[in-house]
Amino acid sequence: MAPAVLMAERCHPSDKAAILKFKNSFSNGRELLPMWTPDRDCCDIFDCDETTNRIIDFSLTYSNLAGTIPDSIGDLTYLKTLRLHKMPFLIGEIPLAVTRLKYVTFFDISWTNVSGRVPSFLAKLQSVMILDLSFNNLSGPIPSSLATLPNMIGLDLSRNRLDGSIPESFGHIASPALQGLVLSHNMLSGEIPTSLGEMKIYQIDVSRNNLSGDASMLFGSSKNTTVIDISRNNFDFDLSRVSFMVDTLVTLDISHNKIYGEIPSQILEAYMLQSLNKQAHIQKKADQVSKTVEAAAWWCRGHANGDNDHGYYDVSPVLASLEGDGDGDDDDGDYDFAPAA
Repeated sequence: MAPAVLMAERCHPSDKAAILKFKNSFSNGRELLPMWTPDRDCCDIFDCDETTNRIIDFSLTYSNLAGTIPDSIGDLTYLKTLRLHKMPFLIGEIPLAVTRLKYVTFFDISWTNVSGRVPSFLAKLQSVMILDLSFNNLSGPIPSSLATLPNMIGLDLSRNRLDGSIPESFGHIASPALQGLVLSHNMLSGEIPTSLGEMKIYQIDVSRNNLSGDASMLFGSSKNTTVIDISRNNFDFDLSRVSFMVDTLVTLDISHNKIYGEIPSQILEAYMLQSLNKQAHIQKKADQVSKTVEAAAWWCRGHANGDNDHGYYDVSPVLASLEGDGDGDDDDGDYDFAPAA
């Protein structure tokens, strides 16, 4: 009988050491990560580059690991994806060590109990395209340095306890490819920077904050925006003076503000909304305005007085939602940064 042929281990020694340090830093790491052992090829556990054999995707989801993010995460220097998602016992601050991840394009620490401030040093992640820090316990102001990320496609800081104003620098974001900006469900205050209106962003969501003033700069017939959600703030401007992006607009939520004036008839030209029941009427009353709105497509994803914040901005369920009770809440936190076809 021919002797068995042993396959050479692909895992790079530095990466193996890093993941073992990561495991051992948690009090329940041995229990929850039993497959991470010294004699196990880490490329059997994680996605490794076929040429370099370095770990390029470190994703942990739905895990009860208890503790802080260890510095050893920064030793996985070839990572392109870092995802720590739905880990309720992950606590502490985001460590400076992540700045060693020079190649990371997808940076996701979401649905955890990570706290502290959004670190300004995240601006050192020059390759990052998606930065998702949603559903955490982050607090304090948004660092203006995030606007310098040159390749950013989507930024999601929703569902935290962030305060202060939206940085003026966000109207001059370095990335020409930015598609989605999600700052909802925080405690942001002040006015939206006028310069933000000069950005061509597909989807912008600043709902459920304490923002005020004029948000009309987010609109414009020459823009290609598909989704605008400014609901549940204190915005105050004349809607009749707004021009809409009729060729691209899919969802508009301006409810629960101090916005006044008639909705321009131009909105009926939005061909993306043609499939909606234009006989539907929604009665909208506020302190300064009482009006009946036809073609309910553009009003709060079909809910005039309720919430359906599931994140995916799909216009097709609007008719069904109009027949519902209007007070559902389906917050799965996912957000699609892709532009409309």
